[in-house]
Parts: sequence; structure tokens; C-alpha cells
Amino acid sequence: MQPPPYVPHPSTTTGWYPPAPQSAPVPQSPPVPEGAPAPEGAPVPEAAVVPEPAPARTVRSELRGAVLHVELDSPGTGNAVTSAMLDELLALLAVPDPAVRVIVLSAAGRDFCLGGDRDELLAGLDEDPTGGRIRAYGDKARRVCDALVNSPAVTIARVQGRATGAGFALALACDLRAGADNAVFRLPELALGLPVAWGGLLPRLLHEVGAARVREIILTGRPVGAVEARELAILQRVVPEQELDEAVAEWARPITRRSEAALRVTKTLLASHASATRLADAAVLDSELMASVLAAAHYTRSLADRGPAS
Repeated sequence: MQPPPYVPHPSTTTGWYPPAPQSAPVPQSPPVPEGAPAPEGAPVPEAAVVPEPAPARTVRSELRGAVLHVELDSPGTGNAVTSAMLDELLALLAVPDPAVRVIVLSAAGRDFCLGGDRDELLAGLDEDPTGGRIRAYGDKARRVCDALVNSPAVTIARVQGRATGAGFALALACDLRAGADNAVFRLPELALGLPVAWGGLLPRLLHEVGAARVREIILTGRPVGAVEARELAILQRVVPEQELDEAVAEWARPITRRSEAALRVTKTLLASHASATRLADAAVLDSELMASVLAAAHYTRSLADRGPAS
């Protein structure tokens, strides 16, 4: 009897091991013609899972040294503020980075921001007529504006074109505001059947501008151009649009050289003295007020659509 052929073991150079047994070939089923039903008992292939495309981002950010540039990036909609945009802003602003001394808030396109996304707000009412989604949206708006106001970094708004409603509020939440000579601010809420209740805008505007001027701006809904905005302290600087980046940089350069601790304490003091002039912060009611007014209007429209009761 002949010994089996020599096969080296993987772990040694001496000795022999029998060759590994050969497995029997697996019988293959004949191919199924295209369009023909699969034979009985054949495995059913799993459907391919197509991942949902990621939603388009509406905010861009870039850190340049100690300056964080945050840009609203939905120019096709006039940078209308959606719930998703607020989420992106919160992700950037809610947790301060101690290495950042300056945050520049800017916007792509011709206009800074044309306000909240009305289509999204109306869709939210259709899904929840009680206004729950409006409240959630309003709470996010307040948190974003509070993050800008309370940031240990100095916040600078770079405004071109129209800043309407929510756009006005975002700019006003910044410490410093530079505008192009084509900047226009407007609060059309009353004409749209809405209260001026977005992101704590009203108490902030009253503090910065004064009650008499604010009353006239809100009740008439008229636009405020760049020159008047500077006179009212809505803007602190106005330059031609092509010089806007340099105007912002002139503010940012010296601030980046300041002590982080001194800057943080100074901003806290400024915020404390500003809030000391208010008996209470009514901005916490913004989301409730907005939701209540929109829900009531939605209910009234629904009754009108039904027609008179038979």
C-alpha cells in the first residue's frame, strides 16, 4: 500500500499530512430565462436598499484662524429660514469654541435673508392644526438668536440686500452689524397677519432703537434703508457692497488679538446691563404667540372652506 502524497503542514517544514479532502461540487441550477417565473422553492433575492439622499445643507461654515465664518447658503429661496437651517445654525453656535474670538454671520446671494419659510410653516399647520410644529420652530429660532447674543465670541452681521422678518432678527442678534449701502430692513409681519414674535426680536429692537421708532416701523411695515438703519443703530457701519468684507475684517482683526478671558467677561457684562433694563424677558413667549395666531387663522380658514352649516 502506497502512503498518501506528501503535503507540508503550514506550521512546519517536516513531516507529512494527508491532503485535504475535496468537497463535492455544488450542483448549479440552470439559468432562468429573463421574464420567466422562478422555479418553486428557489430563494427570493432581497430587494436592493437605496439610501435616501442626504438633505441639502443650507448653512456653510469655515474657520479662518480665530474667526468662524457662518453663511446662510440658500440663495434660491432668499435664504428663507427653515427648521433644518435652524438646526444647522444651532449645531455651529450652541456649543462655543474657546478658540473662536469672532463669528461672522453672512449670506449668499443678493439678499441677506427674506424671513421664515412660509410654505414650511403652513405645511406644519396642516399636519398639526394646534400649532405644535410652529412652537418647535419658534423655540429653535429663539435658541439660535440667544446663542448669537450670549456667545463668548464677538458676533458680526454682514448684511447685503433685504433683511426681512427673521433675517432682521438674526442680524440684530449680533454684537456688530455692517451693511452694504443697498441693505434694507423690514418687518412685514402685521400685513401678513402675524405678530412680531421671532427669536426675541421685539425686546432687542426696543432696547437698541427705542419704543417710538420701533412702533412706527412695525405698525407701518415700511422698509428702512441702510442710511436710516445706521441712524437708528440697526447698523453701526454702512459701506459700498464691494467694501463690505473689508469693513468686517477691520472689526475682526483687533478683536482676535484680545484676551479670551477678558473678551468673555466683557461680553457677559454688556449682556447683563442690557437685560437689566427689562423687567422680564418676554421673548420666551414668542413661539407660543406665533403658534396661537397661526393656528387661529388656520382654523378660521378651515371653517370658511367648509361653507355654512346646512
